[in-house]
Parts: sequence; C-alpha cells; structure tokens
Amino acid sequence: MAFLEIDNVVFTYPGRAPVVDGVDWHMQAGEIHCLLGRSGCGKTTLLKLAAGLLAPQSGHIRLRGGELVAPGPHVGFMFQSPTLLDWHTGIDNVLLPVSLQRRPVPQDAAQAMQLLEQLGIAELAQRYPREMSGGQQSRVALARALILEPPLLLLDEPFAALDAITRAELQDDLLQTCHEHGTTVLFVTHDINEAVYLGDRIALMHGGRIVDDIEVALPEPRTQMLRHGAAFNGVCARVRASMDRVAA
Repeated sequence: MAFLEIDNVVFTYPGRAPVVDGVDWHMQAGEIHCLLGRSGCGKTTLLKLAAGLLAPQSGHIRLRGGELVAPGPHVGFMFQSPTLLDWHTGIDNVLLPVSLQRRPVPQDAAQAMQLLEQLGIAELAQRYPREMSGGQQSRVALARALILEPPLLLLDEPFAALDAITRAELQDDLLQTCHEHGTTVLFVTHDINEAVYLGDRIALMHGGRIVDDIEVALPEPRTQMLRHGAAFNGVCARVRASMDRVAA
C-alpha cells in the first residue's frame, strides 16, 4: 500500500473542461515528489485535492489507506507566499496551527524554537514579519507547516519569488528538515532545475494529466555542487525534452 494514493481523480470547475483529468499518482513514505508543468496545467488544483481543500468529482485520494475527505493536522501546506500574520511574532506564527486547536504549552514553544534553530533563524523568534526578509519569512512559514509534524507536506511554488541564492538555501533547508522528520513531500514547481534538485520522482503534468513519470536517480545527500555535474544536467535535459515533446 502506498503512503499517498491518487487514483483516477477528476476535478472540473463549473463551465470548464476538466482541470484534473484522470490523474493516477502514488507516493511512498519519506519520498519527495515534484509536480512539474507549465502554468495552467492543473498543478495547484491537484495539490489542493491532495490537501483535502477540494473534493474530486470522481476517483479517490487515500492517505495511509484512509480516504482523504478534509484538511487536518495530517497534512501541512505551504503557499506561494508566506502568508504570515503581521501582528504575530515569528514564534507565534509558527505556533499558529497549535493555537487554532488549543492553547500552546511550553513544550510547543520549545518545539517551535527547535524548528527555527534547524532553519537557522532562531534569533527571529520575537521579530515581526515586517522585520524579516522574504527568505526569512519563508523559513518561518516552513516551520509553521512542520510544527504539527504532519506526515505529508504539500508545497505550492513556495520559493518562486525569492532570489536565486536564497532559493537554493531554502531548498537545502527543506531537504534536510524533511529528511530529519521523515516527512513525505509533494512539491509543485514550474522550474526544472528545482524539481530535479529536490525530487526523488517528478510527475510531469500537461492538460490536467500526468504525462510522464521521471525517476531522479541522483546521490544523497544532495548539495549545491551537484548542480554542476553531468548527471544532474542530464536529468534536467531529459525533463526538458519531455516537456517540449508534450507541448509540441
């Protein structure tokens, strides 16, 4: 049994052709999968279905064998923008998912600080979002997504607006933190380089369907030097050729 099973899922907005059109995709626990495709191909809609934010019109989504019918603490979600609360400090933003369920206790605060330390921003715990850079805000948002220790983390192009150096640093933070926690990740992107660097597998999406399944057989742990090697660039070329083929 796969950890996450998406079986023949269809979703259509009223008056439109199917945005997600019979998608099948399975993930094993602890894997990082990237969902890659051009804008408008259905990536974000499929991610919302996997989060339980949308319900499929047909097909099934199962998490650890049980039907996924609604969002919950079993799924963490990180959006395209950090969406921090301006009137909350860094640590209070991290603790927000806990606060929505119950009053945080000292153990929760200690866990939040541990996540901030892992992400290299412990000194920002008492600062407000307006006092943080974009990359720092993204790290706080990532800590917030992980605070309830969700077995599944879904990310919708969370680093797209950042400069190249900060983006690379956050990719490394994501890999290290999720490997330490054993988190399973589905990461939406339109960036081939990002998908190859992060993913164990890449689902190439086009016209609401998964049109290619690409295994990324690169060494672990991954470091930035990997990007300069022939193996990495070979996988990037393979992915780009597949994207060009389906778009032709």
